[in-house]
Amino acid sequence: MDKFGKSQPVKRVEDLRFLTGQGQYIEDAAPADALRAWVLRSPVAHGVITALNVEDARECEGVHAVITLADLEAAGIDVSMDGTTVKNRDGSSGAAPERPMLARDRVRYVGEPVAVVIAETLDQARDAGELIELDIDDLPAKMDVLPGGQTLHSEAPDNRAFDWGMGDKAATAEAFRTAAHTVALQVDDNRIIVNSMEPRGCFAEWRGGRLHFTFGGQGVWAIKSQLAAKMRLDEADVKVTIPDVGGGFGMKAFPYPEYFVVAQAARALGSPVFWIADRTESMLSDNGGRDLTSLAELAFDADLKITAYRVSTRCNLGAYNSHFGQPIQTQLFSRVLAGVYDIQTAWLQVEGIYTNTTQVDAYRGAGRPEAIYVLERAMDRAARELGVDPLELRRRNFIKPAAFPYGTVTGETYDVGDFDKVLSRAADEADLKGFAARRAADGKRGKYRGVGVCYYIESILGDPSEGAEVEFLEGGRVNIYVGTQSNGQGHETVYARFLADQSGIPAENIHVIQGDSDRIAQGGGTGGSRSVTTQANATLAAVDTMIAAFIPFLAEEMGVQEDKVEFDGETFRAPGSNLTPTMLEAAEMARAQGRLDLQRHAARARLPGRSFPNGAHIAEIVIDPETGQSDVVRYTVVDDFGNLINPMLAEGQVHGGVAQGLGQAMLERVVYDSDGQLLTASFMDYALPRANGVPMIGFTSEPVPSTQNPMGMKGCGEAGTVGALAAVANAVQDAVWDCGVRQVDMPFTPLRVWEVLRDVSEAAE
Repeated sequence: MDKFGKSQPVKRVEDLRFLTGQGQYIEDAAPADALRAWVLRSPVAHGVITALNVEDARECEGVHAVITLADLEAAGIDVSMDGTTVKNRDGSSGAAPERPMLARDRVRYVGEPVAVVIAETLDQARDAGELIELDIDDLPAKMDVLPGGQTLHSEAPDNRAFDWGMGDKAATAEAFRTAAHTVALQVDDNRIIVNSMEPRGCFAEWRGGRLHFTFGGQGVWAIKSQLAAKMRLDEADVKVTIPDVGGGFGMKAFPYPEYFVVAQAARALGSPVFWIADRTESMLSDNGGRDLTSLAELAFDADLKITAYRVSTRCNLGAYNSHFGQPIQTQLFSRVLAGVYDIQTAWLQVEGIYTNTTQVDAYRGAGRPEAIYVLERAMDRAARELGVDPLELRRRNFIKPAAFPYGTVTGETYDVGDFDKVLSRAADEADLKGFAARRAADGKRGKYRGVGVCYYIESILGDPSEGAEVEFLEGGRVNIYVGTQSNGQGHETVYARFLADQSGIPAENIHVIQGDSDRIAQGGGTGGSRSVTTQANATLAAVDTMIAAFIPFLAEEMGVQEDKVEFDGETFRAPGSNLTPTMLEAAEMARAQGRLDLQRHAARARLPGRSFPNGAHIAEIVIDPETGQSDVVRYTVVDDFGNLINPMLAEGQVHGGVAQGLGQAMLERVVYDSDGQLLTASFMDYALPRANGVPMIGFTSEPVPSTQNPMGMKGCGEAGTVGALAAVANAVQDAVWDCGVRQVDMPFTPLRVWEVLRDVSEAAE
């Protein structure tokens, strides 16, 4: 047996229940007798609350409670949501305004929760909500991502949340001053909505003085700590569980105001309470993504080697600060600023601005697309302006294999990589040699064909440590308890198969248990492509613990010295003994002798460092200049994910990620009017990709095993999205470059492309 798993493409075991309607999502898991919650949300983007009268609503049929911020405070709850601050360039702290769970005196975005109605049915709650008297004196909405305008928070003059920078500003300026060539490009990164298949939802109930809170999320421990802290409970009195989750994308990792209100309502009423958003409600209240403008600059020497890279970004935070970690633009730009290129100095400046919109946070790629998009668009522009092949320009600047481990200008240390090998494989798989002929054929039909490349690198994020516990049950059944949380990625299949490959236990005997804070004491949850790498590392440690625990017992059974007993991946063996028990048989032997201590084995393991997935995306697009219709007709991905546990699932992750990237590149864009009203609040107005807009996606693995974990893995959860944006954007730019178009930004809708081509044509007349 291979030491690190058989790496066979195994179909997902969880698909049987998902595809036959047997999934247990939040609405399936909610108690049948639960009261229903409905949230009254602000109808305006900015204003002062002059009246909030809920008495008529409280008297309505079926209504059990109407909860306001005053009610939460009267119950002793800490109503301030946690928010993260960032140090400014001058060393001062960034703004730290309060975000109350329900609006306090003022509303700051359309959809901000103001009150929550609890009733026997959703219709009763909604009808009662119509009787709530809410008067708001409107204030001007702040919608542009520039300093100034109507102040949202007194703590943030000019609506500036922070002004953060990193790198060597002086050295970078000197490199630009002495450069043989410089290239600059400003790009907009359009705001997008998460749109997970299952909207956010939760329910809460109190049993024996303990809170049991269930939600669709990405880990139970963070919200457990938040609930305990805000509701002033001992953590031992809080149990959090997660059922099946219909998509997370980072958005469901965060706490939201509704969760705390539902938990308090269940405590106050002594009944279970359930809430789930509808689609428009989700569009109004879920954390969004992207929404930033960046000026990227590259400096080159005479040999077209990059000497410096400089980025100035202004990002929209929405109305409040991020809940967890640094705001996405600072956190992720800083980690991938240097990309895969051998850059000697760099400077990054990010300015965060508050606006009257929902909070903007990491999702659908956790921020890597923002950074990679800026860098790879700049590389494409440089290739065009300097008259060099885009692949050749990248090859000249790649970090060479012999240079690893490589310390980047932003402080990261890349352990391994062979970027040229991966890019060359992608060029072959994409048949770039045949592109000229394909372009000529389309030209004869009056179409424009373009090709775009993106070379990305990312890193797994989050807690580098994770735990695993294996429990042997009667009848040969085995549980493995994990600290990560599947949101649809196939963890149940991957983890069972990996444990089977390491222990010889049949995968069909293994049951994966996740998302229960009572049964699993600690875990890092899912996000940042950490799950499989950290969890597999912990599983290896658990298997080692099992082997070490069974050997003394089996040595006595075999009548040999302990140092003679070995485990070959399937059976225990020792010279001079005919006993060759499997792991399951060893557990049964121990059970028969009352050795219950050998029925559970737990271990925690910590990765020594992050790994860095990377790869090349090559897209081809065909544009009809008469209509502006643009179609991605070919798409090729070659990824270095290191060693793969299940290639089929890795490919599926890439396909889904590319489809998400195509959605933003071609269709998706959040639009607010000048008053802060969301104009794209339904699927009638917000377009998602359809099957006919997604081409067949070629996927090839070109692994360079990581040295930062014993499996040689690198993670792959978000890679598809990370590479897709720039690959498609560069393909569009290539298609229209000869027409004189020098700038076109996402999304590449027919109207936008047609208008760009029209404007260039009219300017030439």
